[in-house]
Amino acid sequence: MTRMRWFLSLLSLTLVAGFISMATGAETPQAGGKTAWKIKGQLEEACSCAAACPCWFGNKPTRMSCGGGEFLFIEKGNYGNVNLDGLAVGGMVESADGKSMMESFGSWKFNNVYIDEKATPEQRSALDALAKVMLEGDASPHREVRYVPLKRTIDGDLHKISLGQYGSFSGHLVDGIMGGHPKIVNPPMADPLHKEYDQGTATSLKYTDAGNDWNYAGTNYMYGTFEVDNVEFEKFAAAMSKMMQAGDKPVAP
Repeated sequence: MTRMRWFLSLLSLTLVAGFISMATGAETPQAGGKTAWKIKGQLEEACSCAAACPCWFGNKPTRMSCGGGEFLFIEKGNYGNVNLDGLAVGGMVESADGKSMMESFGSWKFNNVYIDEKATPEQRSALDALAKVMLEGDASPHREVRYVPLKRTIDGDLHKISLGQYGSFSGHLVDGIMGGHPKIVNPPMADPLHKEYDQGTATSLKYTDAGNDWNYAGTNYMYGTFEVDNVEFEKFAAAMSKMMQAGDKPVAP
């Protein structure tokens, strides 16, 4: 990776980190101060790139742009005193042409958020606040929030995710020749959600929102489990700031 390319990646992540820092200290449904939160569950993600996801390694998308989505199915969680057990939230996004998600942070073509329609008004506000922290709420000037029936079904090794009228994707993990599934651990550009995930193939990625009509197959799919909180994301923000100050020399958190 060239010095300039590394710098652009760091700059983009620093912008993310700055936003995370602001978001974790912003007003919340509880009003005022820094809100403690913690969630545990599963990550489902698919995009238009060939596997494995190049963005987390600072590389260009394998098409003109990278488009896709990541959805969090919360097993247990809270945002302040708002219970989030059994709810889901996700985002569909697209990078600027010829640039990775990191390089084009702030100028993505769109970043639409999809919130579980069964959430109460208070839970919807909490999920939107989490989306701003974990799903790059400041990454695009074009951000809209939808309330939809977010559903996931698991049929054997095939995971299917539906975001109502706006689209769906499905994928399965691939098998390694020595057994088990390939696992990506600590990719260079990863946030706390992506510090470890299993690699798979998307069998379908369809999306008809934000002026799009996507219909991909055989592209990137990722599955992971997570247990993250505001403290971990605050440490991530601090680490990114440190890396930026060090220029092209990575600094351990």
